[in-house]
Amino acid sequence: MVMEITDSGLLGTIGRTPLVPLRQLFLDAPFQVFGKLEMTNPGGSSKDRPALYIIKEAIRSGEINKDTTIIESSSGNMAVSLAQICRYVGLRFICVVDPRTTEAHQRLIRILGGELEMISQPDAVSGDYLPARIARVKQLQQEIGNCYWTNQYGNPNNYLAHYHTTMPEILEVLPEIDYLFCGVSSCGTIRGCAERLKEDNHDAKIIAVDALGSVIFGGMKGVRQFPGLGAAVPPPIRRMDLIDQVVYVSERQSVVGCSDLVRLESILAGASSGGVIAAIRSIQDEIPSGAKCVAILPDRGDRYLDTVYNEEWVRTHVT
Repeated sequence: MVMEITDSGLLGTIGRTPLVPLRQLFLDAPFQVFGKLEMTNPGGSSKDRPALYIIKEAIRSGEINKDTTIIESSSGNMAVSLAQICRYVGLRFICVVDPRTTEAHQRLIRILGGELEMISQPDAVSGDYLPARIARVKQLQQEIGNCYWTNQYGNPNNYLAHYHTTMPEILEVLPEIDYLFCGVSSCGTIRGCAERLKEDNHDAKIIAVDALGSVIFGGMKGVRQFPGLGAAVPPPIRRMDLIDQVVYVSERQSVVGCSDLVRLESILAGASSGGVIAAIRSIQDEIPSGAKCVAILPDRGDRYLDTVYNEEWVRTHVT
């Protein structure tokens, strides 16, 4: 029997993540930067929020029952969050992944009871894995029958989770902010936070941090090695009108950003967080004196010990 999702137990610990000043990283800057430490969620990333919200709403609407199999396509963090939540409430979970999913993410998913479907070949037309993963999800839907695709790329409950939780938490600590820096992939975090800011009449500038090689905002398609930042196709829930500026970061910049977060702030964060730090640095001359900036740091760095934090791997794979 599917457990009722309440605010008690493990699931009640999702959210309420710290917002901390990053004083050492921007020691000489005339503006302030605050990091939203999403890695402190129980599943280790910001994806805990939409995973919980999507499952909760689908149970409430009757789309999920005790015999339903949950399916998702993910490069890592969403899968970990869903695996943890599904184990807690007693649901089967299958995730379609590709070779860019780190070994650490794969192990975590399995430990939490999730099943993995590995796509070994990219889509023949686009040359990317994401369309191939989604095609496999649709095949699984037909094969299994009673299943529910959480669809982080197109499900409104992805961004509504951030609309209702992430942005209100930030504004509770900082009632007025001038810049919001947010990495993009499914675009759930940036859309939910930006919609909340705009609807509450805040004038904060919304900065989307995207990976070189991503096509979310019309960039030139290229090879991307790190999961969680950028996408091969524009997500259906993307809203261009909410974005004030797009800043592209390289994988080298993301690695340096991660290294500096550890060295100066003792924050062990994932590749996307390093990219967000790099984006702030790249436009810091445009940020006015006295501005308050919020940087959403999506996940923990221990999942990237074999890549981002492995000097030999970086020398071999990052230009």
